[in-house]
Amino acid sequence: MEYRKLPAPSITRTGLQRHTGFLQIATLSPSLAVITCLVVTTLLTGCSDDFSDLNRYISEVKARPKEPIKPLPEIKVIEPFMFKPEGLRDPFKPLEQPEQAEDVDASKGSGIKPDTTRRKEELEAFPLDGLRMVGTVNMKSSLWGLVKASDGTIYRVKVGNYMGKNYGKIIRIVSDKIELMEIVPDKPGTWREQPVSIALTE
Repeated sequence: MEYRKLPAPSITRTGLQRHTGFLQIATLSPSLAVITCLVVTTLLTGCSDDFSDLNRYISEVKARPKEPIKPLPEIKVIEPFMFKPEGLRDPFKPLEQPEQAEDVDASKGSGIKPDTTRRKEELEAFPLDGLRMVGTVNMKSSLWGLVKASDGTIYRVKVGNYMGKNYGKIIRIVSDKIELMEIVPDKPGTWREQPVSIALTE
């Protein structure tokens, strides 16, 4: 068999570009090259300015005085408490009611006793410290007292009337006070008399 030598194929620039996958870089004109250089320089200068501001800010932050770190708050140690119930009342046990005092027996002692069968008067509904003498008035040759109760009502009283919670009987009325005789419990089973008075309120 006879072999024939074939001529080498000619490869053009365009064919070479297509064959290798590279793009040809066209030759730029002088004016276009100058413009391109100016644009690139401007972009690089702008980037440089941005970094300058950033570097300046970082320098300012580093130059600021550092605040001292506050110390941690002191932790107080709480001592454990041991509850000792010995000798204390059981909180879940109901309170014991105190024994009621024995009723006063009026038949014992000095014989002094209040008249519990008597109909109570209006001023016996008020404690004596809730009553005030506010004046007097003469009626039928007798001196009457004017007493103001805690509810604001003014009552007219005379000798023999009763006032307060302790069976207080009016025994004398003068211009500056009203005198009473109360009957109060004394020793168990006995009563005693106790003189009191209400002074005129200025």
